[in-house]
Formats: sequence, C-alpha cells, structure tokens
Amino acid sequence: MNKYPPKPNRSQHSTAPPCFKFRPKSISFWSPSAPSLCLQMNPTRRFKRVASKPNRSIQPSQSSNDLETRTSQRSKSVTVRTKRKPRQIQPPPQPKLKIESSPVSDPSFPKTTILSPGFFQIDALDLAPRLLGKFLRRDDVVLQITEVEAYRPNDSACHGRFGITSRTAPVFGPGGHAYVYLCYGLHTMLNVVADKEGVGAAVLIRACAPVCGLETIQQRRGQQTEKPILLTGPGKVGQALGISTEWSNHPLYAPGGLELLDGPQPEKILVGPRVGIEYALPEHVSALWRFAIAGTSWISAPKNTLRSP
Repeated sequence: MNKYPPKPNRSQHSTAPPCFKFRPKSISFWSPSAPSLCLQMNPTRRFKRVASKPNRSIQPSQSSNDLETRTSQRSKSVTVRTKRKPRQIQPPPQPKLKIESSPVSDPSFPKTTILSPGFFQIDALDLAPRLLGKFLRRDDVVLQITEVEAYRPNDSACHGRFGITSRTAPVFGPGGHAYVYLCYGLHTMLNVVADKEGVGAAVLIRACAPVCGLETIQQRRGQQTEKPILLTGPGKVGQALGISTEWSNHPLYAPGGLELLDGPQPEKILVGPRVGIEYALPEHVSALWRFAIAGTSWISAPKNTLRSP
C-alpha cells in the first residue's frame, strides 16, 4: 500500500484534491516529507513557511510534581554552590606574664613603700645584695632587681677613680641618688649611689624581672617577647625604664619620677666576679662583687661564673 496519497491530476479542476484547502485569501500546502510543516500561500504575496506548533499536553499532576522536583533540586544546588564565609581563626590568647623563675615576687606589691635615704647610707658591698628583690618604678613600669654589681672607693673599676668631674659628680653625692651614664655612647646604665656623701661608691643594676607595664617595656625595648632577654643586661634595664643621663643625681627615695621601693629578701643568692672590667687591677677583676638571685633565669651573661657564696 502506498504511504503517500496519489498525486492530484492538474487537468481536473472541478473537484479539489484532498491535500488542498481553498481559502479566500491563502492556500495551505501539506508536505509529505515534513508533515509538521505547511506552506501557506497568499494570492498577492509570496509563499511563507510556517512551523506548526507541536501539541504538548501537560498534565496538571505531572507538571506540579515536576515543578516541585525541579524547585527542590535548584534550591539544593544553590545551597551547595553558595560560598561559605572564610573561617576566622581566633589567635590563641596570650599567656599572662609569669616570672616563674623569680622566687621573690611580692603579691602585696601595691602596699610597698619607698625606701628611706638611710637605707643607702652603707658600704656598696653591703648595699648590693640588699637591693636584690627591691622594685624600681617609673610611671606604669615596675621592675624587680635580680642582679647587681658593687663598685667601691679605691676600686680600679669604679668611675670614682677619676675624681669628681661633671660626669662622675653624682657618684660622690649622698647615697640613694641615681647615677646614670652612657656606655659606649649607646647604653644607658643605671647605678644606685651608696654610702655617705663624698665617698664615691655605687651599685650597678645589671638585670631585672618585669612586674608591671609589660607592653610599655616591650615598646621601649622594641622586642615583643616575655623571655629574660628583655631585661637581662644593664643597658636593657635603662632602656625599659625610659631614662637618660638627665636622670643622674635624681633622688630615688623621693615620690614621683624614678623610685626605689621595698621588696622581699631572696632566700638564696649567687656571687661571682664582675663583668667587663678587664682593664682593672687583677685583685679587682677577680673580686666576687657581683650578686644575683638564685633560681631565676632573669640574669645576664655570663651565668657560669656565678656560684653559691
């Protein structure tokens, strides 16, 4: 059986072939090769090809289910593709400063008093070990003295050997005053004048441990650390206190400015020869006039020369 209808006979005009529809203004042609396409002819216009719209029937139940499924899938995909905010990692809390190696920490520090002038009116060799455990205070910075050196009259390592000059005049002042000088023109060295006026003796503060004002100390030192390297050295102590040579001859027993406060006496101390005085006489180089608190890491180098008395 032939798949397509028979071709129309053009000689017969009485009856229209089944594939033609006569309309008053246009004629539609059906194409056997493309049943979904029809040719529309207008007597006054050219042929125009029009694509017939496919008949798509959407069932209500099926379409609603499909829409719900697609909506859920889209919402899920959006949730998956959404970029999560980067996780903000909180820095670990900085541990509070603990001077675990300083056995002379005083919990009643706010109740401490300024030392009287009479406390300093003794020989430098006796004053030096008594300064261990005492507190130096300037503004919000408080340091606890952990290491000192004694310099006596007729000592070939003491600045008093040069006599009274504009630089060394505070050394010959009354005990309890500050003697501040520059070492190599860089390091500010703090000394506590000892004995009576005119004697010419002092005690060098070699190392301290921080008690209050850690942030100020770190800022002045230019080091963000809590290790002993922060204050183990006489130049570091002067820098942490923020003092200069203008503080020389300042009374340490007067309220305000730079103060020397009372503190607990350490249980054990270490002794050894002083540091950096190779120019002095042999008996003064080997003299055990360096004192430090035993059991603390806040001591300057060298530590191997210190021993129990």
